[in-house]
Amino acid sequence: MTGDKGTAFVLPRGATGFSSPEDGPLPQTDRRAFRTALYAAARAARGRVGEVEEQTYPLTFHTASVVHGAAQSTVLCHAHHPWIAFARERRTWYTDRFLTPPAWAHPFAVAGFAVLTGEQLATPLCEVDTSVLSRAEWRQVRCYGITTLGGVLFNAWD
Repeated sequence: MTGDKGTAFVLPRGATGFSSPEDGPLPQTDRRAFRTALYAAARAARGRVGEVEEQTYPLTFHTASVVHGAAQSTVLCHAHHPWIAFARERRTWYTDRFLTPPAWAHPFAVAGFAVLTGEQLATPLCEVDTSVLSRAEWRQVRCYGITTLGGVLFNAWD
């Protein structure tokens, strides 16, 4: 889909984690800013930061947890764009089951991250501006049966 007025989200270069050598390196999310916001969010939750796992190939995201009371929340941070999402459990890739951001997520927004909602991440790809995606990226989308924005952003395609 191209940039129609009704599109809910515009995918920039690097959203899928794929790149071509001739295009140069993908942008990188500021990991230090993510960690700083993560610790501020844990304080806001009256909890603590649990395990933090930096992105490694083929993942497109960093993963962390915030432990608050008897609960634990999984925080996802896109490796190439400042996007934050929340999930029930730690996995190697996500297509659905994203959560509504908790009340304590505001430190991420203050730090310049876009905190994505479960509803946004469930947006069908037909409602997303995907005009920047290459043929190789579309092959991966089709191969893995990805149909939502969240599946494109938080993946581990090889």
